Amino acid sequence: MSLHASPEISSRKSPQQARSAELVATILEAAAQVLAREGAQRFTTARVAEKAGVSVGSLYQYFPNKAAILFRLQSDEWRQTTDLLRRILEDTAQPPMTRLRALVHAFVQSECDEAAMRVALSDAAPLYRNAPEAAAARGSADHAVEAFMRETLPRADGPTRLLAADLIKTTLSQLGKHVSETPRTPAEIDAYADAMADMFCAYLRDLGHAV
Repeated sequence: MSLHASPEISSRKSPQQARSAELVATILEAAAQVLAREGAQRFTTARVAEKAGVSVGSLYQYFPNKAAILFRLQSDEWRQTTDLLRRILEDTAQPPMTRLRALVHAFVQSECDEAAMRVALSDAAPLYRNAPEAAAARGSADHAVEAFMRETLPRADGPTRLLAADLIKTTLSQLGKHVSETPRTPAEIDAYADAMADMFCAYLRDLGHAV
């Protein structure tokens, strides 16, 4: 079955009681397992409900369609990544380059640890990539990186800092995806992350000296 964009990707309601919250958590855990096992093309609400041990009707109380479930999984992944990014980049007790190296290592490791899920979510992206909710979910991470660039490149102009932020985010995302596509040993992951961090640090140092 092909993937089609859906206009409704927000959850229908938020659980107000502990029992409802547990039901939603069960549904999302089952959805993650179905997605990792079946992939985006074979992901259905019926399969999720069966895996969760609930009726499809119960599932629809909280999620109107499969796009809403997939977007929730993606939103949770974005939130976890953003929290990781902000926690590292905003730790001003550490020098900027130390923070950047720590971010690269943590991101690449997480990409490798959750490779199957992230590949499946990437395949499902056409369902929600252009939705306003998706843009809002990604915005927080952008702000954190841009704030880091203002601190790291205080003499650079705005366009230069924005370019640096975009290049690092895009390169980190694409190379992280690439390295996670093949099983890697811990030593290989560290070596890859070290090389990527070296590249980013050299780039920012050059920008700092050029302005």
